[in-house]
Amino acid sequence: MIGALHLAFWQTTAIKVAVVLGIIPAGALILGYVFLLKMMSHMQSRLGPMEAGPHGSLQLIADGVKFLQKEDIFPERADRVVFALAPIIVLMSTFLLYVVIPVGPRLSVQNLDIGLIFALAVSSLSVIGILMAGWASANKYSLIGALRAAGQLIAYELPLILAVVGVAVQAGSFNLQTIVQAQAHGKIFGVGAIGNPYILTQAVGFIIFIIAAQAELTQTPFDMPVAESELVAGFMTEYTGFRFLFFFMGEFGTAFAFSAIGATLFLGGWFVPGIHGGLADIVGPAVVFAKVMLVAFLIFWMRFSFPRLREDQLQAFAWKFLIPLSLVNIVATGVLKVAF
Repeated sequence: MIGALHLAFWQTTAIKVAVVLGIIPAGALILGYVFLLKMMSHMQSRLGPMEAGPHGSLQLIADGVKFLQKEDIFPERADRVVFALAPIIVLMSTFLLYVVIPVGPRLSVQNLDIGLIFALAVSSLSVIGILMAGWASANKYSLIGALRAAGQLIAYELPLILAVVGVAVQAGSFNLQTIVQAQAHGKIFGVGAIGNPYILTQAVGFIIFIIAAQAELTQTPFDMPVAESELVAGFMTEYTGFRFLFFFMGEFGTAFAFSAIGATLFLGGWFVPGIHGGLADIVGPAVVFAKVMLVAFLIFWMRFSFPRLREDQLQAFAWKFLIPLSLVNIVATGVLKVAF
């Protein structure tokens, strides 16, 4: 759609970058307010923040302004360059996730043929920033938290990848736009009224994806890297001001991106029955947002419902249960693909 305006390459690139840079803090604010402040409060029969803005809607903005006003402190023995770069690396990983997510038939920053592989690859870059933060802080709690995070992210990256292989096999493509189109034009028992959202045929993959995404976000019950009762704030312990804010935006921005990827792969993305062409480009972003909020609700519901796992339980759950189950799902999908 941007290309239809006959803009120069640098102009379209600048617009795309500005859109993605705006989505990350906006997504973090929306998820933080709706789920972290309000949904959790109402589930526990309380109101949550109510003073800053209508119904407390400006609370996170007030918190962000507070963080920006705080002093930027470097520990005395820290590696200053690595310490300063770590939150930027984490945020860059989040930024790159949005590059390939389509929100309409012609609305995506970059329509890559290997978009799914690209998204999964860049999502793992955050572990580099986390290790940098833990090592450079010159704090044993930070280092332990970073090492826990590295072990956890490596373990749960595998089921996350394997969970979506079934979708790629069924759609016959790694292109996210093609995967949405395959769901839009698919049929269920010969009936194509609602397409074929892959959550119906890849329900096992969807459940594994949600669990693995939860672990990738280091949220309860997989929050061992930032366990307050053991490690203060883990790899973020020594961070203050806007650098701590970067970690917050990275976590919730990544949650928004993972929810968008889940909505694209399993819920049909921007597709709704009866809407096609240019109208889908107009309605598509709202449809994707609604589906993102549905997937995010499942992720945060899990966060508020289960206690923290022990480290051995966390690793055993990935290696002994999720990975074998995802391999079985891939084999079953391949067999059914060939048979039918």
